[in-house]
Amino acid sequence: MQRNFPVPQNKHVVPLLEKELTDKIIGGAIEVHKILGPGLLESAYQVCMEHESTLRNIQFEHLVDLSLNYKGIKLDAGYVIDLVYDKQVIVELKAVERVISVHEAQLLTYMRLIGIRVGLLINFNMPVLKDGIYRRVL
Repeated sequence: MQRNFPVPQNKHVVPLLEKELTDKIIGGAIEVHKILGPGLLESAYQVCMEHESTLRNIQFEHLVDLSLNYKGIKLDAGYVIDLVYDKQVIVELKAVERVISVHEAQLLTYMRLIGIRVGLLINFNMPVLKDGIYRRVL
């Protein structure tokens, strides 16, 4: 469809938080998906994302334990964040038929509890990976 009128441009566009870092992470995920494709277990994508991130010199921590602070006491509730990049971006990996609301809630809760504003939910079980990438900001 052609437009016969100019599209107004927003002069107050706010740049995406951690855009450069999330672009690098997504690039690594696309590379992993290009080589492996869909259909593997989440743990396979986890180790490959770790290796690809190392190859790309992206600083990360893997399998980060997340304790809960309940009434001033730190409690180990068994939560583990898949990847935390440069203490700025949380990445939660999935290899599921489809992402459901509880997956997004998990990412948002982890972001809130650890105090990181940017998160990526990446579902590798997709024919085209871009259809399985969700970016969230608190």
